[in-house]
Amino acid sequence: MSVKETSPDDPRGLIHDAFRMDGLGAAECRSIYLDWAIGMPQGSDLPALTARLLTAFGPTHPDHPMTAVLREGTDRKAAAPRRRGRPAR
Repeated sequence: MSVKETSPDDPRGLIHDAFRMDGLGAAECRSIYLDWAIGMPQGSDLPALTARLLTAFGPTHPDHPMTAVLREGTDRKAAAPRRRGRPAR
């Protein structure tokens, strides 16, 4: 049995494993990416972590759908918090 590859950027090895799987589509990669993001500690800089993962895996897997998902993750700006409720009068 092999040891699962992990790093501080991918402590559960989800992204690493995704790149090792054949036949994954974009939807499956997005699901894995979401699972990875939810599992990261609160307050993590997800765009920076995503960029590091893209740097680590993208060059050797340019056509893998996870590379495209990571690229999307680095392209998105953090959404501004939404105001809820009625405006103050």
